[in-house]
Amino acid sequence: MPSITRSRSGSTERRRAVEEQILDTASRLLAEGTSFTALGVQHIASQAGIARSTFYLYFADKTELLIRLADSLNATSFDIASTWHPGNGLERLAGTFADVVANYRAQSALLAAIHEASVYDRSIREFWNTRLEPFRDNARKLIASEQKANRTPPGIDPDAAARIMVDGGDGFLLRHVGGTDSTADDTAAWQLATTWWYGIFRRPTRPARP
Repeated sequence: MPSITRSRSGSTERRRAVEEQILDTASRLLAEGTSFTALGVQHIASQAGIARSTFYLYFADKTELLIRLADSLNATSFDIASTWHPGNGLERLAGTFADVVANYRAQSALLAAIHEASVYDRSIREFWNTRLEPFRDNARKLIASEQKANRTPPGIDPDAAARIMVDGGDGFLLRHVGGTDSTADDTAAWQLATTWWYGIFRRPTRPARP
């Protein structure tokens, strides 16, 4: 008699493989230039080699699919950004932003889809806002810690500043990777770093970077 445990394991693996196939197909189609609005479920299904009805066994709709794709991107960016602390200095901050810019560029098509859909889809808009909150919370804590240590002026509001840093940075990076080539990435990373360092944390100025 076949093992029930082995059968269930095989079924789980097959489901996971089909799910990944759908996700990979949608990601590829976006990378090839298909807008999210024009990306139909039927097209995704046919390109993935499955029936349209099979798509709905894994995802309720395109919105759920996009959210699943976006989860890994956001986690990766936070893993990069959360490693920096003001004690690491400006150069390390610029390096951190360089890694974040590279991550945004690698996923530019997906990011464009998220921001495209967020204009008219409230669930996507709320999803992305929720996913940005850990970045804001991390920024608030850094600012408050620096204020407590008397390295950042007490007049800066941590919440407002965190929103400027995170929401503003997210919008800037989206437009940057969508409108320039990678030769401008180092400049973008440096400008973001100096905006945080001198504008928010209010570190003393020094001669321009060589």
